[in-house]
Amino acid sequence: MVEINRKTKETDIKCKLNLDGCGKININTGVGFFDHMLEALSKHSGIDIDLTCSGDLHIDAHHTVEDCGIVLGQALKKAIFPISAVERYGNATVVMDEAATTCALDLSNRPFLVYEVNVSGKVGDFDVELVEEFFHAVAGNAGLTVHIIQDRGRNKHHILEASFKAFAVALRRALVKNEKLGIPSTKGVL
Repeated sequence: MVEINRKTKETDIKCKLNLDGCGKININTGVGFFDHMLEALSKHSGIDIDLTCSGDLHIDAHHTVEDCGIVLGQALKKAIFPISAVERYGNATVVMDEAATTCALDLSNRPFLVYEVNVSGKVGDFDVELVEEFFHAVAGNAGLTVHIIQDRGRNKHHILEASFKAFAVALRRALVKNEKLGIPSTKGVL
């Protein structure tokens, strides 16, 4: 179990994360659609996430979403590294009705994000461009290389939910134990 707390003038976040969990979820950020996406991430990755955030929602959800990404990324980095005896690479394509999104990732300790998801506007009150901010913060703080590519879709909710679920499944697959690999790098370190 990893615990990260982060308090700024904009947000106060408490996060507990268990990589070896079963997808137990306790999420409360004050942003309903975002909570729904984080619940999908926890469930489909099999990672227990207990995350609460009190943010400056009277302004908008930007700081809440981005800072939750920072904290989740920091928790993932602390839980994953130093890396040993896991697959390291993971990928998944997830469909949700007419939408399909693919995620490929590498537990590389070299942060990079490719985000090619063509949505704009809002889902309810949620600004959809914040999803890219979230994944940028997660990848940067966890040390992951992440590619999230929209294959098809029209419904913004479906596209974004497929994106979170694809990330979750790819992460779960990258974390699969494989004792034969030792440190999964020809460099001998990640």
